[in-house]
Amino acid sequence: MSDNTPAALDHAILPGIALGYSPVIDRQRAIAGTRLTLVPLRPDAKPDHAELLAALSATFPKGGAVISPQGEALLTALLAQPPAEPSQIEVPAFIAADPAHAEAIAALKGAGHRGLLKGLPNGPLPAAVAAVFKQVVLEPGQAAPAGTELVCAGIRGADAVDAAFNAGAHNVIGWTVDGPYEPTSGTKTEIAADLQVIMELISRVDEGEDVERLEQTLKRDPSLAFKLLRYMNSAAFGLPVEVSSFRHAIMLLGYARLKRWLALLLTTASKDHSMRPIMFGAVRRGLLMEELAAGIQEREQRDEMFICGLFSLLDHMLKSPFDKLLQSIPVPERVRQALVDETGPFLPYLELVRAIESESVFDYRERADALMLSAGEINACVLRALNKATQLE
Repeated sequence: MSDNTPAALDHAILPGIALGYSPVIDRQRAIAGTRLTLVPLRPDAKPDHAELLAALSATFPKGGAVISPQGEALLTALLAQPPAEPSQIEVPAFIAADPAHAEAIAALKGAGHRGLLKGLPNGPLPAAVAAVFKQVVLEPGQAAPAGTELVCAGIRGADAVDAAFNAGAHNVIGWTVDGPYEPTSGTKTEIAADLQVIMELISRVDEGEDVERLEQTLKRDPSLAFKLLRYMNSAAFGLPVEVSSFRHAIMLLGYARLKRWLALLLTTASKDHSMRPIMFGAVRRGLLMEELAAGIQEREQRDEMFICGLFSLLDHMLKSPFDKLLQSIPVPERVRQALVDETGPFLPYLELVRAIESESVFDYRERADALMLSAGEINACVLRALNKATQLE
């Protein structure tokens, strides 16, 4: 893969911070944005503010992110000098109510930013400060003040997401999956025809079938062929020349690398709206796993890490446990070990990705230490993965 990473993301970044991320989900289960959480690893951590702003600009070049700084020092710095691009900054209610921060918060609106109020203040906010906050983060079931929209954060699991929306949430920040897929009694799984085409293609590529037969299979769903070519020509995975056909792709990539593109297609091709948050997570897991493997010399292993992360939510997408699912989809042995046996060399990386998603500093430290990775190295990988994901969408 060629690297189109912005210069601001090409080295270890913000060593005193643990970065986490999660999707902002709307009522139609579409992805309304990405929330980036910044947790200081030490109380006295003083991140380089200029580096932080450059990293945010490179990761979200069009803005639109929800930035959630944990810790007053970090939040104060961002309020004093927010990103250049329009963003939404999460502000705890006690900070919003503090007169010392009133001027900086009120200035956000004029600069094109919005605030996301976390919790409710004890009394009314000044009008200029209140005008910045159109959304309020509260527990499910709590009522948002008049003129604001309810947002529920930290939600995990499809049932919890549904419950938050049923309780009146406008948006939910969190994940619709929580642990491996567990079928309920009487569950009958029917895989959509378009996904069956991709699964068949992966099997045929794995068996090394000739190009003509592969093309015939892909032609059964022209929309998939178009999406596959669009992915191959995206800036995130820049190839030296534009790919003009499936045959051309095989000539450029070879069968082994073509499998990663088909894997990406399998995890993003569902037309089920409820799958969109899962597809969001799967793509970022794959890209992040690959970034974490960037120092590994073996190209094949990096591709396998990508597929491991990408397929790590496939059980929820296809509603089948991995031990059954991977009987019909060929995957490398190291990927099977991680997803089915929960063993092997890729599992520690997958566990680190899960810790980043859960925004658990304890788990983050434990997984990072086990892999001997610094926070700065991990942060650079996270931001590069998020940047590449936006290029694909």
